[in-house]
Amino acid sequence: MTKAELVSEIALSTGYDKATVNLVVESFMENVIKQVSAGETVYLRGFGCFSTKTRAAKMARNINRNITIAVPAHKVPFFKAYPEFEEPVRKLK
Repeated sequence: MTKAELVSEIALSTGYDKATVNLVVESFMENVIKQVSAGETVYLRGFGCFSTKTRAAKMARNINRNITIAVPAHKVPFFKAYPEFEEPVRKLK
């Protein structure tokens, strides 16, 4: 599902026009990015939480040039689904 399809589904189920729903979805995404980038964790009860994880420093290989490079420790975005979200997905066959 794309963002446009999500906006259409929400507009159909709520009765709001697509422009309003799109504005809300865009605002939600911007705020999640802003908070997680600031080091905060965004909790959505029954859905999951958005946060950051720190990847450890490591040595990696560039196989094209046959050299070893050092990759410093860095943070990456992370989403942890709550059980209410995971259970229906796990039941899929």
